[in-house]
Amino acid sequence: MKRFVWFGMIVLIVALVAAQCGETAQPASEAPAEEEAPAAEQPAEEEAPAAEEAASEGGQYQIPAVEEDKYNVAFVYVGPHDDGGWSQAHDVGRLYVEENVDNVHTAYVETVAEGADAEQVIRSLARKGFDVIFTTSFGFMDASEIVADEFPDVDIIHISGFKSNEDNFGNLMGAMEDIKYLAGMLAGSRAKVDGNPTLGYIATFPIPEELRLGNAFALGVQETCPECSVDVRWIFTWHDPILEKEAAASLFDSGAQVVMTGADTPAPAEAAPEGKWGITYDYRDNCKLDSCLTSMYWNWGPVYAEIVEKSREGTWVGGWEYFDADSGGLGLYGFMEGEEPQPGAQDLPEEDLALIRDTLDQMLKGEFDRFDVFSGPIKDNQGNMVLEEGEQLEQIDLDGFSQFGSPCETCMYWWNENITAELPELE
Repeated sequence: MKRFVWFGMIVLIVALVAAQCGETAQPASEAPAEEEAPAAEQPAEEEAPAAEEAASEGGQYQIPAVEEDKYNVAFVYVGPHDDGGWSQAHDVGRLYVEENVDNVHTAYVETVAEGADAEQVIRSLARKGFDVIFTTSFGFMDASEIVADEFPDVDIIHISGFKSNEDNFGNLMGAMEDIKYLAGMLAGSRAKVDGNPTLGYIATFPIPEELRLGNAFALGVQETCPECSVDVRWIFTWHDPILEKEAAASLFDSGAQVVMTGADTPAPAEAAPEGKWGITYDYRDNCKLDSCLTSMYWNWGPVYAEIVEKSREGTWVGGWEYFDADSGGLGLYGFMEGEEPQPGAQDLPEEDLALIRDTLDQMLKGEFDRFDVFSGPIKDNQGNMVLEEGEQLEQIDLDGFSQFGSPCETCMYWWNENITAELPELE
């Protein structure tokens, strides 16, 4: 797994992001039902004190218990564990850890709000005795940092942020730009076959991650459909089924043949009129409809298992971990081993399918990575040369806006030449 130092992006980014895939919902649950004792076996007089104890430790959230003589691993989710998107992908990863790492107990707390609630939950898990805590939303970053400083013997790994104390607190993210690049190839091929060169992108927040992933998609589109263009809709949320479906419908109504999303639900596939297509995100099993062209999904399990093993051995050190497709942590639905292409991908030109498969194979072998995705020549939609032939972006450019204080040189505040949208305003 490669490690790259993410240079400082100031706290303004945090203000832009509500929470990864997030809505405040109901109090969280403990890990799988099968791990809990049946309610009928618990005497009534013992239930109330247990509930009161959990509430006092975690506020409105029920804090799960550790298991003695096991290595205890907790996960904090911003949405329901079965949301069909971001949080469910992490929960599948949790189950993988439990099933594949010896003598480990896992648990989760779900639908955790940002700010004080997140800090209280993470601190309560540390007090309970959890050895490792994964916090899976951008908006949990500061709370994770605070609790890590208070509990130096607990390893806390934050997903998608940029902070680390280079000891027991670090961040973790993967190069989903690899998979969005492949999805762009697939979308461009589909649009070309259908005779409609317009595509759409549902974007969440104006942060480097969203421009990076949108540009990667657009670069992939360019490979198979040079005449295609990409329109953008901003929704300013990670998880809002109604808003996501409205944005998808707006793009389809504006002429898009294929709509890709950066948000959480299968809205593009659900909103696609007959003869048009959606590309879903985050969770492998949310590409159920025939109108779903593919899903760009996370496979967190192997990555989590490696970190848990290192933590137990005492060799894990918090840093900046950023994995590519060769880690096994990323997937393109219909093209991974054991998967069948969706109906919309089956009749595409063989040369396009071969390009997608060959590029994916190179990615899985570690021969093609995110820096190859962002390799020149690249022009922006204002006619400026972003990268000359043979040049590549660096990690700091992929992660940064100079407007947010990053020392990046090229930075990510640009749209590829085939994107018709204006750049988002930065506050």
